[in-house]
This record gives sequence, structure tokens and C-alpha cells, in this order.
Amino acid sequence: MPCTSNRVHRRTHSRLRGGGRAAWSGFTLIELLVVIAIIATLAAVVGPSIFGNVGEARRSAAKSQLQIFALALDQYRLDNDAYPTSEQGLDALRSIPLAGAPPPTWKGPYLRQAVPADPWGRPYVYISPGIANPRAYDLYTLGRDGKLGGENEDADLTSWNGPVRP
Repeated sequence: MPCTSNRVHRRTHSRLRGGGRAAWSGFTLIELLVVIAIIATLAAVVGPSIFGNVGEARRSAAKSQLQIFALALDQYRLDNDAYPTSEQGLDALRSIPLAGAPPPTWKGPYLRQAVPADPWGRPYVYISPGIANPRAYDLYTLGRDGKLGGENEDADLTSWNGPVRP
């Protein structure tokens, strides 16, 4: 028995039978513009707060990685009586270093995974003995801009929480 009791059912029934064009076949231009305006307004309000947090998240990730490296470097020093040289680098925390004098009692790996790049895609800077810390090491990242100094996301992050000395 065909549905003829209300318009919606008639339109649906006529579509199913392949009958004429339905009265409500799409959205009007005004409806589309209203939806686009709502989406644009939401993006304008929410977007800056989301993207502002990305920079802070990268800085936090870099600080955490520096702390993890510092712990691994301290364990390396306890086992070998010295930090890896600049030439051996942070890779000495992952595998026995081939450069320079071999460590006497390497018990690594001191990191579970390969040494990652900083959150901006550049390698961390490791100098041993350090310039700012001549009895230990300097470990830092130059931030988003890759240059000395800077503010916010461009600021340098160091393992000793001080400025980078050139």
C-alpha cells in the first residue's frame, strides 16, 4: 500500500519509484553560507588556543628529553668514571662508542630507544667537557629558530637551566 499520508513519505516514495524530482533535493545557498560562517567562527575562536599550546608542548617535550638524557649520562658516568666525549656523543648511551678510547665498563644501553631529535627536528647539542659546565657536559637545544637566545618557543633549553655560552 503506497504511503500518501504526509509529504515526507511521498517524496521518499517518489524517489524510490524513480518518479519526478523531490521538492527538497538539497541545501540552499543561504543555508550553506550560514554553516560555513559558523565553522569559520569556531575555528577563529578555538584555533589560537590550540596552536598556542603546541609551542608549549614542544618545550615541555624538550625539557623532559633533556632530563632523561641527564639521567642516562649520570648512569654512564657511574659505570665508566667519565661522561662520553663530544666525539662519542649521545649515541654512546645506546651502543658502545667506537670513537675515542673505549669505555672501560660500559653496561648499556642507557637509553631504551635511539636518541631522538629535538621537537623541532634538529639534533641536541652535546659538548663534553662542557663550556658552561667544564667538569661535566653541556646539553641543550636552540629552540624553534635554531639560533642562540630567543623568547618563548625560540628560547634555548639547557640541561643546567642557564644560558648557552657560545
